[in-house]
Amino acid sequence: MRRLVFLAFLLAAGSASAQEELAPLNGVGRISIQAGWRVSSNDTFYDSFYALPGFQGVQRAPDSPGGPFLAGSFAYAATDFIELGIDLFATGEQLRLTGAPTLTNVTYGALVGLRFQTLLDLLTPEGVVPFVGLQTGPTLAYSMAEGVGRKEILTQTWGGTVGATFRFSAHWGLTAEYRLAFVRGQSAFNTKTEFAQLASYNGGGNWFALGVTYLLAPDPTRPFSSP
Repeated sequence: MRRLVFLAFLLAAGSASAQEELAPLNGVGRISIQAGWRVSSNDTFYDSFYALPGFQGVQRAPDSPGGPFLAGSFAYAATDFIELGIDLFATGEQLRLTGAPTLTNVTYGALVGLRFQTLLDLLTPEGVVPFVGLQTGPTLAYSMAEGVGRKEILTQTWGGTVGATFRFSAHWGLTAEYRLAFVRGQSAFNTKTEFAQLASYNGGGNWFALGVTYLLAPDPTRPFSSP
């Protein structure tokens, strides 16, 4: 029994020691470059389009397979548990409509928000940082269709994010992230009188991304960081 207690003590001490060796999150800056795929539901837009006079009875086009997503994140950990950041992003997709020109929709802008995070001593040499956050920011929703025209509106994106950064060294890591974004855009068809009743399209949706992260060591002169 004494041996088991002693062994348990050694394992606990070793685990605590490993945890102490991990670089803390407080004051750490982060730059992440990510690429991925966007999947959006546009049922409301399709229902509206094929209910228009002239398109009723036309075979409905299949759902869009989605489109590419790119993002650059610039963040700073104000504490070990809160990270403030801004994400620059761009994403798009094409809606291939039966009986009408292909609609190309692009959404781009900046998201400002905070992520709640923690540091787990597992899987990688410097630990894993899981996070969950809320974001919002100005967004441009751009739509174009050949022979129809183009339309761009300034709107607002609201979204949530969840993911993790796998820290392989003091400066480098791999970040996997999922964002659920809510933003609507006006299609190029809305520039025509006959499409005046057409519903807006989904410029948000599900954004999946994977990318490289560079970590900036804490600087005592930065606000909020501890010496």
